[in-house]
Amino acid sequence: MWVRERVHDWSLTLRAGAAAVAAVVAFAGCSSVMPGALGGPGGTGGGDDQRLTGTGPGVTADSVKVVFVGVDLKATASVTGFKTADAGDPARQVKAIETWVNANGGVAGRKMVAVYRNYEAADDSPAAEERLCNQITQDDKAFAVVLTGQFQSNARPCYATRRTLVLDATLVANDQTTFTKLAPYLWSASYPDYDEFVRAFLGSLEASRYFAGTSKAGVVAADTPTNRSAYERLAVPQLRRLNVTPAVAWIDTTDLGTLNAGLNQAAVDFRAKGIDRVFFLGGARMASFFLTVAAAQSFTARYALSSFDNPSFLVNNPATIPREGLEGAVGIGFNPSQDVPDSAYPFPGTDAERACLAVYEADGQRFATRENARVAFPYCDAARLLQAAARDLGADLNAAAWSQAARAIGAGFSPATGFTGLLGPGRYSAANGYRPLAYDSGCGCFAYQGEEAPFAAR
Repeated sequence: MWVRERVHDWSLTLRAGAAAVAAVVAFAGCSSVMPGALGGPGGTGGGDDQRLTGTGPGVTADSVKVVFVGVDLKATASVTGFKTADAGDPARQVKAIETWVNANGGVAGRKMVAVYRNYEAADDSPAAEERLCNQITQDDKAFAVVLTGQFQSNARPCYATRRTLVLDATLVANDQTTFTKLAPYLWSASYPDYDEFVRAFLGSLEASRYFAGTSKAGVVAADTPTNRSAYERLAVPQLRRLNVTPAVAWIDTTDLGTLNAGLNQAAVDFRAKGIDRVFFLGGARMASFFLTVAAAQSFTARYALSSFDNPSFLVNNPATIPREGLEGAVGIGFNPSQDVPDSAYPFPGTDAERACLAVYEADGQRFATRENARVAFPYCDAARLLQAAARDLGADLNAAAWSQAARAIGAGFSPATGFTGLLGPGRYSAANGYRPLAYDSGCGCFAYQGEEAPFAAR
């Protein structure tokens, strides 16, 4: 059994647990590339502008403007004291990308004008993200924006409505419905389509016999339209086929109060039902929060998680997230910089990583570990994909024409953030590789357990 009971001073434990969750929310909830949840389009998508000729916003005869968003964590980090690897200077990283792109043909023969916009994590809200969207689309008049850390449900529809191409570098649950609704504007150069992820995640858990010996499992799930759809369409049928009855806890991730209440109740309910397997859907930093809250409730289980749950963050903060709660944890990873240490996966490990490192090294920037490059790599992926798809567009640099060209790349693009890539008809996400992973108590870290597998067939 994976349920452990301990005797506690309950008033002290619950106060400590609540404080710890508050700290994790303040820090992890705003990390630039940590997992988040997209609460569904919530607005009118692009979709209506499918022209293949002419230019989009931010495009002139000789230049194209691209905005890179970075998230400022200083305020939250100073409050929480949580450990996170230094991600370097994102503004300088953007400048290095601009220099490299322009020295290698530009974007559709135009000079790329890269603008860095800082976003204060402590102020994150729908209103703040609306202001950021207005700044980028109206003041900057950008052709494309590279988003990191924008978790609110109004962000992506805002850019699509303004005909601004979004190269999403945030770990959010973008499924095929969301990509299609916001077409041709929403793309990800680094992370997988959420539908493909859920199928692969549950398939890997089945292959590892994670559900063996149990007839029920707890599911901690972000309460968003995207996640509810994936749960009903994909997770429930798979679990029923395995004769596993799910007990789902739908978590409102709007703010600290709803998050804390939902996670506490989930731990209480799972303990009462004798559940000893718990997995997470939807990212939204819930794994970190749940393990913290569950410890205060004297509950733990054998957990299953993924890159959406940022395994590195779980092991980097043992004072808040008990290491013993990670024993037996398994899952899949598609983002080495936030999955495993370099000792478990040599750095650099792919041609794409080496190519992106060369971009920064030309500017004198070096990264001691892969985790230090966790922001630099998605920036580089977005720029590389933007340039590759625009290469032959010439006068017709617009979102629809760019999207058509991007799909034609096929397997010719691989993200530095992950493993292999795949583009093609109906695909808006370039990531196509994942590896099973498991917690290794010997190193106190997660490690990959098998060979790379594809999210989708070539």
